[in-house]
Amino acid sequence: MPAEPVGEPGEDRPRPRRGRPRGTSARQLEEIALRLFTEQGFHETTVDQIAAAAGVSRRTFFRYYDAKSDVLWNEFDSEVDTIRELLAEVPDDIPVMEAVRRAVLAANHYRAEDVPELRMRMNLLSTVAELAASATRHYDAWERAVISFVARRTGQVEDSLYPLAVGRAVLATCRAAYERWSARADADLTVYLDAGLRALAAGFADEVLVGEPEGG
Repeated sequence: MPAEPVGEPGEDRPRPRRGRPRGTSARQLEEIALRLFTEQGFHETTVDQIAAAAGVSRRTFFRYYDAKSDVLWNEFDSEVDTIRELLAEVPDDIPVMEAVRRAVLAANHYRAEDVPELRMRMNLLSTVAELAASATRHYDAWERAVISFVARRTGQVEDSLYPLAVGRAVLATCRAAYERWSARADADLTVYLDAGLRALAAGFADEVLVGEPEGG
């Protein structure tokens, strides 16, 4: 059974979430594709098979997704949107890394019945070379959501050292948390995310994120 969500005393606990409502065509295609990928293999499953199983045309499939590999990034992209929206609403008195930690945890709460699907998705993303090759633009968007927030809060431009360092370090930490959670299957995902981001925050305290370092 997943552990209780992690949070500060008095901190609102996010409601379990899904990236898209179950009734949408995009979500239906996503569920069917994931099932077929798991049963048959990613490379063995065709767009025509996914469309046929969903009762739609090939043209309809490409109305929602540019490629077969994009189906498995649907939930991830929704997570990016959620993180961006949550960071836009953070009060200025919340430290940068605490704000990032809260947003990431809020975007990664899932219902218990959704966890098996999430694990299957993550396993495919980490083991299929074509999916790994398509990851760059999705990870860039996730990273950019954090970079933009840090730049705004510190008054620096987005390509300054500290916004870039925080964004990339947070993404790396979250990917490590996902991998350990997926491999061990022994706790709520947020337990790993929370532990990793708290450790990271110790090195990116607000007083450190001041100005751009000067070269010698």
